[in-house]
Amino acid sequence: MAPERRRPQNQPAPRTREQESLGLSLGFLGVVIFAATLPSTRLAVPSLGPEFLTAARALIAGLLAAGVLLSARRPLPRRQFPRLAIAAVCLVVGFPGFSSFAMRSLPAAHGGVIVGVLPLATVVVAALVGRERPSLSFWACALLGALLVGGFALRQGGGAPQWGDGLLLLAIASAALGYTLSGQLSREMPARDVISWIVVLALPLSAPLTLIYRPAEPSLVPLYAWACLAYLGAMSMYLGFFAWNAGMALGGVARVSQAQLAQPFITIGLSALLLGERIDAETIGFAALVVGLVFVGRRQRVAAAR
Repeated sequence: MAPERRRPQNQPAPRTREQESLGLSLGFLGVVIFAATLPSTRLAVPSLGPEFLTAARALIAGLLAAGVLLSARRPLPRRQFPRLAIAAVCLVVGFPGFSSFAMRSLPAAHGGVIVGVLPLATVVVAALVGRERPSLSFWACALLGALLVGGFALRQGGGAPQWGDGLLLLAIASAALGYTLSGQLSREMPARDVISWIVVLALPLSAPLTLIYRPAEPSLVPLYAWACLAYLGAMSMYLGFFAWNAGMALGGVARVSQAQLAQPFITIGLSALLLGERIDAETIGFAALVVGLVFVGRRQRVAAAR
């Protein structure tokens, strides 16, 4: 009888179809939680300002995470510290900061569509940094989805990009690297701990900046702006990552990132509901095409990092 072949210790076990399906489901749950980020930012930024909004949401998330880590008595993950620190810069400073400044001038629906290129950016970073190896057909689905949402954004913007679009592209680059590192780390430690350490490591920066940029007259800030800040800190920056990181760990960064192709259209729907922004049949048509690409893309081969 031939001896049983053993998998090298440094090579992860192949993902099963059940793991990939669960990972994608958790990824979609994270997307639903994240979907109100830009509309909430758009609502809050005129009253609170982009600087305070960026710092305060990170402070809220960091305080919640500190309580979770202390109650669980989690030691500092020294081996993962460098990647956690880089992810903190990307997800706590980069994406929230750039998107907050962009929302001063862009409609939330427009911003939501631009952020639709995030799945492609995440695939590129996963391939370069995370060493995942998507197949050509997977790349084709991701590229076509990005072209669809990019074309939609240009069409909605009158055929010309705005300066805020550049800020959103910087936000996308930050998020893509942060998501890739989070996905890697979530295969080495619990997904809850990954985002918890990310926002806790940012507390030395977020706490003083919150005090510096706090509103001069807090009582004059509308209640809905404070509610949006609470959502951004507790849900968008913290609890949503529980599902998102766990999904990437189970299904792979490149594959699960494609779930975010649906996020622009969820955001557009919430923008219409919360901000009264217009939604039409063209938007619904693009949404159907992109969600279809997510379904096709998830069936294409994505080799795990070795």
